[in-house]
Amino acid sequence: MLNILLVTFPFFALVLAGFLAARRRMLPLEAIPGLNGFVLFFALPAMLYRFGSTTPIAQLLDASVAGVYLLCALIMVGFAVLMTLNSRIRWNDASLGALVAAFPNTGFMGVPLLAALLGPQSVGPVIVLIVVDMVITSSLCVALSRLDEGEGHGVAAMLNAGKKALRGVVSNPMPWAILLGAAASAASFTLPGPVEKTVWLLADAASPVALFTIGAVLARSQMQSNHPMPLSDYVPVALMKLLLHPLLVLLVGLAAIQMGVPLDRFALTVMVLVSALPSASNVSLLAERLGADNGRIARIILVTTVAAFFTFSGAVSLMT
Repeated sequence: MLNILLVTFPFFALVLAGFLAARRRMLPLEAIPGLNGFVLFFALPAMLYRFGSTTPIAQLLDASVAGVYLLCALIMVGFAVLMTLNSRIRWNDASLGALVAAFPNTGFMGVPLLAALLGPQSVGPVIVLIVVDMVITSSLCVALSRLDEGEGHGVAAMLNAGKKALRGVVSNPMPWAILLGAAASAASFTLPGPVEKTVWLLADAASPVALFTIGAVLARSQMQSNHPMPLSDYVPVALMKLLLHPLLVLLVGLAAIQMGVPLDRFALTVMVLVSALPSASNVSLLAERLGADNGRIARIILVTTVAAFFTFSGAVSLMT
């Protein structure tokens, strides 16, 4: 357990550093979108391309991993909406809360952390999970969030929101970086030397800057949306993310293996640990854009990020 904490500590310490830098105004709040833009459009796509291009293509096309994880994501979304929807928390807030219950911080935190803990062979399944969450889980929750538009045209609004969400996926550089990396892997293509060195340098910057940015985004969200709220509005969702999600993935994965699904046990370990990660920090930005209660979403993300230092380390200890 101590060895695991020694590996995970630097990752969570960088998140804390970003949080304190923003809280103490050492990092201007106006600079945070710039950091986020650097990670999203430059560093993280470079890292995903590097991992994708150096991972065997069979690992990137594992239907068993995608199918089991998608089933669990759909169950988590449905359960979280069912448990939180009430007279105060309507479809918009319930759906975005369900998204943070089912969407781990895989891109900013999971890829480098799992690679450090389990080695580069873990990256293939992680990339598959990123695609599932970005393309399907997030689009579904955005579509569900529009059901507040009114009973007469709620379904139409949901379909329209789903189309907009898919357009957002298309304009996001991360899926394209994964696709290009997979194509490079399939074709055994390597970039010209100077170009490859440039991409690799950007990839090396992704992990520390992304983790620092997570902390800064959390601090900004807390500072801007710090209105009173009962613990029951966000703590149960945080517990769903950290405890129920990985347990569900483990049980469904083991059941799938017993039923003859060709799911590799190492891949299942990766899936469980990804599910044990804290909630994706970029959902806070999405909630703000969709008019949801960003204070609630930010609290869920903050609680899961703080608690995950212990719960994630415990999951690693149990699974490895």
